[in-house]
Amino acid sequence: MRGALRWCMLVLLALLALQLFFVARIAAMAVIDPESTTFQRSEAWAQWSQGSGVRWRQQWVPYTQISDHLKRAVVASEDDNFVNHDGVDWDAIEKAWERNARIEAQLAARPSATGRAPKIRGGSTITQQLAKNLLLSGERNLVRKGQEFVLTLALEQLLPKQRILEIYLNNVEWGAGVFGAEAAAQRYFGKSARQLTAPEAARLAVMLPAPKRFEKAPGSAYLAGRTRALLARMGRSELP
Repeated sequence: MRGALRWCMLVLLALLALQLFFVARIAAMAVIDPESTTFQRSEAWAQWSQGSGVRWRQQWVPYTQISDHLKRAVVASEDDNFVNHDGVDWDAIEKAWERNARIEAQLAARPSATGRAPKIRGGSTITQQLAKNLLLSGERNLVRKGQEFVLTLALEQLLPKQRILEIYLNNVEWGAGVFGAEAAAQRYFGKSARQLTAPEAARLAVMLPAPKRFEKAPGSAYLAGRTRALLARMGRSELP
C-alpha cells in the first residue's frame, strides 16, 4: 500500500511539474516568439522519415504586418466569436454536436453510397487550436483533450487576444511545409502578408481546414464558392 501511495504521489508531482512547464512556456510567449510548434516538428519528422527531405517555409511577421483582411477572414472562418469567449466557445460546441447528431442520423437512415461519412466537425476555437498545435501531440483521447482545455485557459489568462491571434497566424499550416501568413502569402500570391487583398485573404482562410488538400486543387469550384461566401461576411468580424 505504501509503495502504491508513493507511486501515485510521484505521478501527481510529475503532472504538476508538466503543467508548470507548460504555463512557464506560455508566459514566456508574451515577449518571446515561439520558434516552432509541436505540430510543425512532427510534420518535419514525418517528411524526414519518408526520405523526402524537410520542407519548411516560415517567416515570423509582427501582428501589424499582417493584413487586416487576413485577420478578419481567419476569425470569420475559424472562430467568429474569438474576441468575446474565454477560450472555449460553448455555443459553437453545442451547434457542432447538433450538426454531428444530424449527420449520424442521416447516415443511419441512408448510408453513403461511397461508404465514406462526411467529416465530423468540432467547435474548436482559435485558442484551442493554438494550444493543441503549439504544445501537444496529435493523439485523440480524453487525457489529451483535458490537457488542451487547461492550456487553452492558460493562453487566455496569460496572453492578450491580439498576441494569441498573432502567434496563431504565424504558425498555422497553409500547405505541405508552409507555415504562417507570410509564407502562405508568398507561396500562393507572391507578395507579403501585409499586402493581401480581401479575396486573397478569404481564399487563404477557407484553406485552413484542409490546407494540403486545397494546395493541390487551388482552382476548385468548392474553394471558389467558399471564398465568395466568406467574403460576404468577413467584414463583420471583430478583431482584437
